[in-house]
Amino acid sequence: MQIVRFLRCGSCGVGIVGLVLAACSNAVAQQSLTWDQVRARFEASNPALKADADNVDEIRAEEVTAYLRPNPQFGLLADGTQIAPHDGVWTPLKGTYEEPSLSYLHERDHKRELRLESAQEGTQISKSEHEDLKRTLEFTLRSAFVQTLQANAVLKLAQDDLDYYDKIIAISRDRFKAGDIASIDFDRIELLRVQYEAELQTAIVNLRTAKIQLLQLLNDRTPAEQFDVTGSFDFSDTLQPLEDFRQIALANRPDLQAALQAIQQSETNHKLAISNGSTDPTFSAWYTYNSSNNNPNGIQTLGASVNVPLRIFDRNQGEKKRTLIDIDRSQQASDATRAQVFSDVDTAYAEVESNIALLKPYKARYNAQALRVRDTVTYAYEHGGASLMDFLNAQSDFRQVQLAYAQLIAAYLTAAGQLNLAVGREVIQ
Repeated sequence: MQIVRFLRCGSCGVGIVGLVLAACSNAVAQQSLTWDQVRARFEASNPALKADADNVDEIRAEEVTAYLRPNPQFGLLADGTQIAPHDGVWTPLKGTYEEPSLSYLHERDHKRELRLESAQEGTQISKSEHEDLKRTLEFTLRSAFVQTLQANAVLKLAQDDLDYYDKIIAISRDRFKAGDIASIDFDRIELLRVQYEAELQTAIVNLRTAKIQLLQLLNDRTPAEQFDVTGSFDFSDTLQPLEDFRQIALANRPDLQAALQAIQQSETNHKLAISNGSTDPTFSAWYTYNSSNNNPNGIQTLGASVNVPLRIFDRNQGEKKRTLIDIDRSQQASDATRAQVFSDVDTAYAEVESNIALLKPYKARYNAQALRVRDTVTYAYEHGGASLMDFLNAQSDFRQVQLAYAQLIAAYLTAAGQLNLAVGREVIQ
């Protein structure tokens, strides 16, 4: 009822309602997320990352199993049951006696402790591998984020170029009406607009595709029209020395941490193999009632025994040798991973350096030169001082320079993400 009365207030009320609805529509229509917001959503909702986190929890649960003691064994023996009549009388249960027993395997040489230690080290390896998966997936996420920023930038360039060209068409139409240019030249100018329209539509499709790829990584079903990202689409010409990035990588790369932890687990497994080669006695005890032994007073008796396996043939030699070899294999794998870390950092660093070297002259000189040439030739064309071909060439050169600059910015941001991937944490925004 309040809404109806409000709408009846006249055109003023209707106008206010329209403004409110438009504001709400824009608020719902599109949400622009920063890189930190995109990454937070990714960590909270990406299915592959969540599944791998569950795998870490599964491996952690194995620590409980590793530290369990052996179960005691309970037995019940019945003997002395009469199976034939004695003196014509059959009393089968008169001489039956029961013998409950209890036995327990005692593990020696810290077997449980070593199993727990190995399981805990396996959990640490799993956690490091999870961080490595997260590092790799975040690079993919960062690349999709950069592609979306690039698509937005290219779309803006395409729209600006079309708007600028529409102004040129309007000026050319006035010149044509005044008799300054021929009909064929004006037709050529109008026909060239198709190319700008095509570039604009291509930019729209590319932006939509980039958004869809980013939404897939976020496991988000938001329509692409209602989703966008925001961030700095620029570069920094300052770069730390290569050695700094190498040291950061050695301290932060989760795959290297996993390789080092694998060495530690291999050493623990070798100790466990040696321990498993030791003898574990089994202690047993039993109780009997109405026993039929030679002791006439032994109606109730207790018994005990110790069983000790003789490790003559099987002393776990195979596992001892295998785990010893596994230590060397883990060390070699760690050295290979370390070499890969240096290779990744050096390669990514060189790529960032190359992009910075290419971007500096664009920012300092080429962009301004291309704009100045285009504006100068356009002014001359408007006043009959330049030919149509000169104008079209100047406009084409300006578009190529702007597009090349946007592509280089995207290449720099991707290379920066590659360096972050190689280092193991975000060192370049």
